[in-house]
Amino acid sequence: MFLDLPEPVAAYFAADHASADCFHKHGVVRDEGSTYQGRPAVRQWREATARKYNYTNQPLAVERHDEKWVVTSRVTGNFPGSPVELQYSFKLADHQIVELEIS
Repeated sequence: MFLDLPEPVAAYFAADHASADCFHKHGVVRDEGSTYQGRPAVRQWREATARKYNYTNQPLAVERHDEKWVVTSRVTGNFPGSPVELQYSFKLADHQIVELEIS
């Protein structure tokens, strides 16, 4: 299935798990009760997640809600409850991710 994702969102799902290049330099990520702000912190979060889990992320659907793009994705890996479907809520500005909340 082909999804028409905005460029920075497509880059997020296509990137190496350690890449934070698609984020604004002051971008914010909220995941599992923690908040990561700034590209270095986002990169560290992605690297730590990649070290902890071996996983794949397959976007299934995308919807636009006002300023946010919400992607439903199936995440499969070596973690309890795998596979799971998660919601990735992206806020974009200047062709970069400024906010990402995963639930």
